[in-house]
Amino acid sequence: MQISPTLGTENQSPYQVDSRREIISLLKGLRDSNQLISMLIHSGSEVFITSILDIDEENNLMIVDSAPGKLANQRIVEAPRVSFEGLLDKIGIQFSSANLELIDFENRPALQFAIPPNLIRLQRREYYRINTPLSTPIKVSMPVDIDGKIEIIKFSLVDISCGGVAILDEKKVLDCSAGKTFEHCKLDLPTVGLVDITLQIRNHQELVLLNGKSNRRIGCQFINLSNSVLSNIQRYIMKLERERNAKMTGIG
Repeated sequence: MQISPTLGTENQSPYQVDSRREIISLLKGLRDSNQLISMLIHSGSEVFITSILDIDEENNLMIVDSAPGKLANQRIVEAPRVSFEGLLDKIGIQFSSANLELIDFENRPALQFAIPPNLIRLQRREYYRINTPLSTPIKVSMPVDIDGKIEIIKFSLVDISCGGVAILDEKKVLDCSAGKTFEHCKLDLPTVGLVDITLQIRNHQELVLLNGKSNRRIGCQFINLSNSVLSNIQRYIMKLERERNAKMTGIG
């Protein structure tokens, strides 16, 4: 079983860990260091903060904190797939699972699921990916061929890394063929402004939202990114990470 491509915007196969011993070691590292991790459903449209409570090797199960509220936990349990993201010694750890079950663990509600058969360990800092704010979405303008006419259309970002972005194409107007390249795109970075980028399509996924409507998530890779733009993106990612860490620890 392969990790879902929605976990990242670039090819992450070199970073996939399949060794059960190593997977358990990394998960125990997250548990023992009391690291807060993000629990994402519906491709990141909902994010909950959790932590690993127990790793049961004998029964191939792991247990994490539940989300606040019955309705939130019900959505998690009913989600076709749940993704998890965390940091261990500043190395990104990502995995996903299905069939989560709500249980009682040490007199508290918790979520139980199978230990993942593989996970992603992002060893290089430049590949660290972070979700962009849902309340104030970042936009990227791209030239799109609509019935033979080029139109500039804005798309909302789902996440960003120094390797690329994931965007939402609600109206499904983009040619999402893998390898398709879009030049002269403009990324509107907060505190920086518009920066010129070239994007190449890497993957896409059709999504079904809670209201029954469909959406399309597209993973794009940066092509020939200039050093100045890369520096601006790195600073923005660090800013987002500081804000998220402050929120997780309750000091922001």
